[in-house]
Amino acid sequence: MSREIPSGKPLRLLRMLYDSGKATTTYTLNMKQSDLAKQLNISRQALNVHLRKLRTQGLIRTGRGFIDVTEKGLAVIGVSVNPAFVFIKVSPFKRVQAYKEMMQFPVERIYRVTGDMDAIIQVGRESLDEALKRVAELEGVEATRSYITIQTIK
Repeated sequence: MSREIPSGKPLRLLRMLYDSGKATTTYTLNMKQSDLAKQLNISRQALNVHLRKLRTQGLIRTGRGFIDVTEKGLAVIGVSVNPAFVFIKVSPFKRVQAYKEMMQFPVERIYRVTGDMDAIIQVGRESLDEALKRVAELEGVEATRSYITIQTIK
């Protein structure tokens, strides 16, 4: 199924929405509410009551076939919206094994990158100490640099 690339006014609208918008962090679940209700072992009506409460509090957004956990919702469950990043330099001979081991870390994201460093892990601020301990145990790590974000600007 090919998608048409917008042009003209739709493209200008998309650009305006992007330029006028604010960068946010959300986690999206693409699942039917009936399937979610089954997973929770509750009725669809009970699920709707709970979702309505969460939506009213600004913790989620819902639509046809998706549920977004908002930044406010993430904060309530303890997920940092201003994460920490650990840049990791690994010996070339140990990279493959290090990447495999990093996949087992309790982190938000792992990026393989080019340049002075080989990988970047993204963690919540509260998990930074644990992540640094795990990185220190990796064989072949030559250097690390840690950065904690203080604010999302855009």
